[in-house]
Amino acid sequence: MRVFLPGLLVGTALATGAMAQTPPHNVILFVADGLRPTSVTPRVAPAMHALMQRGVRFTNTHSLFPTFTTANASTMATGHLLGDTGDFSNTIYSGFRVPASGGSVTPFLENDAVLGQMNQQFGGNYLNEESIVAAARAQGYSTATIGKVGPVHIFDLTEPTGQVTINIDDATGAATGIPLSAEVQAALTAAALPLVAPARGPNGVSGNATTAGTKVANVFQQQYFASAATEVVLPLFARRGKPFVMVFWSRDPDGTQHNQGDSLLSLTPGINGPTSVSAVHNADNDLQQLLTALRQLGLERTTDVIVTADHGFSTISKRSATSSAVRYGYPGVPAGLLPKGFVAIDLAIGLGLKLFDPDANYAVVDPMSATTANGSTVIGDDPDNPLVVVAANGGSDLVYVRQGDIATLQQVVSLLSGQDYTGGLFVDDAFGAVAGTLPMSAIGLKGSAVTPQPSVAISFTNYDIGCDTPTACGVEVADSGLQQGQGMHGTFGRADTLITMGAVGPDFLRNFVDPAPASNADVGMTVASILHLDIPAKGKLIGRVLSEATISGVGMPGYSSQTLDSAPDANGNVTRLSYQVLGTTYYFDAAGYPGRTLGLQ
Repeated sequence: MRVFLPGLLVGTALATGAMAQTPPHNVILFVADGLRPTSVTPRVAPAMHALMQRGVRFTNTHSLFPTFTTANASTMATGHLLGDTGDFSNTIYSGFRVPASGGSVTPFLENDAVLGQMNQQFGGNYLNEESIVAAARAQGYSTATIGKVGPVHIFDLTEPTGQVTINIDDATGAATGIPLSAEVQAALTAAALPLVAPARGPNGVSGNATTAGTKVANVFQQQYFASAATEVVLPLFARRGKPFVMVFWSRDPDGTQHNQGDSLLSLTPGINGPTSVSAVHNADNDLQQLLTALRQLGLERTTDVIVTADHGFSTISKRSATSSAVRYGYPGVPAGLLPKGFVAIDLAIGLGLKLFDPDANYAVVDPMSATTANGSTVIGDDPDNPLVVVAANGGSDLVYVRQGDIATLQQVVSLLSGQDYTGGLFVDDAFGAVAGTLPMSAIGLKGSAVTPQPSVAISFTNYDIGCDTPTACGVEVADSGLQQGQGMHGTFGRADTLITMGAVGPDFLRNFVDPAPASNADVGMTVASILHLDIPAKGKLIGRVLSEATISGVGMPGYSSQTLDSAPDANGNVTRLSYQVLGTTYYFDAAGYPGRTLGLQ
């Protein structure tokens, strides 16, 4: 399948490929949230390191922008880019008041109840594409999704009953969670495991501007998930004696890197302190438990294990010399540093419009003295008919402008272009060419999505602080309530787009280093191929099967590196895209303003 888009040629067929010549094997997809390749060392992550030594290590890897969790979960789950799945970030504009999110129109998607209501609003499946787990379930596979709440359910959104696909996450046992079947409840009880998932405890403490965040990894909660997987789910699958697919999503190192208290208000050591290291080791321990269980259950030879990360990671900076928000005082924010919601503050002041808090019953907020609850904002004179909506996310934000309002769109772009925290701008093609920006179609954000289309995606300024491997010490401005020195992701810089990826098992080559470009969309396509799933596609923005890394592959494909520049804007800013092309599939390395984006010359 070939699809021509403005500036892009994207896609491969959703076919099973050469792997269909062999009986289907089992698949475990292990996602280490926020794991950087430089963190995988023999000392810190021995299980992952050994897996990639004896199997495949992918070295030219890509998260999709915006580099957030639910966004990349959607692309792993479907093999489609975000322009098709419509999961543009962790927080998006829904277009309706979501009850499970307190009536907010900017819901945070890491919530099973929110995901269910998004489905109800958008035709029963807000991703508008069938997932690999749903297709496997329909084909008779045993299926399970275990770990971090939100992304694991995204792999099988259309099975909210818990009676077929086993779903165990943070919300298990709570009213907002996916129910457990009687069979799974009995098995958990027999294994002396509770029917209610434990909370993160001290690991969930993020601190504030005067009190450091956590100093411990998410060990207790993740041990519950690992025990459920190895003592309950895998033995159950082994007894059934039929192929299975399991997604195990480790919250660490992401959760700990966000909240770590090793670097309060300081850019060093940032996310490279001892607490973050312990989080990587924690995720590695979970993987080792899964590998051990496969061996003990006699499943090792028939199971492919794919390891990936949803995104990279950077240390937070809250510095700006241009934002209006640094000139005013906000409770709990050190003088001279950006508060959460600074984009919304600058836009509301610049546009001269009211600012409403969608996460606090749409209360009017004075942008010169207060911030909204989560940084997201509805801007205009009427909260039910907003002119602009800002979905705050972290290393990038989404801005939604009323459809067809080109004048306001141009004002928004002009205001953002003048800020030193802006690292690059991408605009919905529907508004036409806008100087200083690239169209969303150029980065796979314009497709068949049924959720509201963002008007502007902002990648914030990002850079490295000077180390041997720049992607290991990235820094980014972040629209977040977390503090300078803690961790974040979301930008289009290479520290956030470069991810860990490896694989081992009967379908993969041994002792193979793969330098070809690979992305999380390819992970979804490759899993579909291994499982012999023939999934009809509604959208056309899809990845490829990583066939060069498989035993049935045809050798190393050719690929090339290219760049695309926007026209300069009135401030002289140019948004540049650095990308690679392999056949008809495009891979995005980094994009933004050169000099404000790590990975761009």
